[in-house]
Amino acid sequence: QDINETRMFDIVEELRLKGCEIMGRTGDIRNKDTVMSVFLEFQPHLVFNCAALKTVTPSMQTPREHVQTNVLGVLNLLEVAREFNTEKFIQISTDKAVGCENVMGWSKRGAEIFCKIYGRTFVRFGNVMHSEGSVHNAWAKQFKEGSPLTITDLEMERYTMTIPQACELLIKAVSIAEPGKGLVMDMGKPKKIIDMKNELYGEDYPIKI
Repeated sequence: QDINETRMFDIVEELRLKGCEIMGRTGDIRNKDTVMSVFLEFQPHLVFNCAALKTVTPSMQTPREHVQTNVLGVLNLLEVAREFNTEKFIQISTDKAVGCENVMGWSKRGAEIFCKIYGRTFVRFGNVMHSEGSVHNAWAKQFKEGSPLTITDLEMERYTMTIPQACELLIKAVSIAEPGKGLVMDMGKPKKIIDMKNELYGEDYPIKI
């Protein structure tokens, strides 16, 4: 299930062409009737919830939107999953839930607390490189345009992980998950954003603070 009709259609068609048996539904987790309809149709024994509003700056500008999706939408899923006795439920969270210094992090922490209450599992991701909204994608676009690479703060650090590592963590979570517990992959030490930029584009390529 995805609220983005075009992306849903594209990924379903891509996987079908590769021989996968897959079905997709357009729908919003904010709508509990829609969630109920999906569970009635598919009777899932395993749920991965990847739905989220995940960008920090917009979360401070339109906090209600983030609460509606990241907190109340997750609560819809948890309630329906309990009603259907869904065997496994894995909620994707973020390292920004630690400290909760912005609305996005606070809303994801709220979802974690609900998962604890409902005896479900959450996994915390660091910055997933080259995922939607990743700084690496922004830099690639800026580099292609010949523009300076934007960096918010030279002292900024991030824990990073690759897309395969993120997928591996989710798959692992299914087998080792404990009710009401969270999982975090050891991502090593955080890396400065400026160091990542220098490794990828060289120290001489211009930046904009």
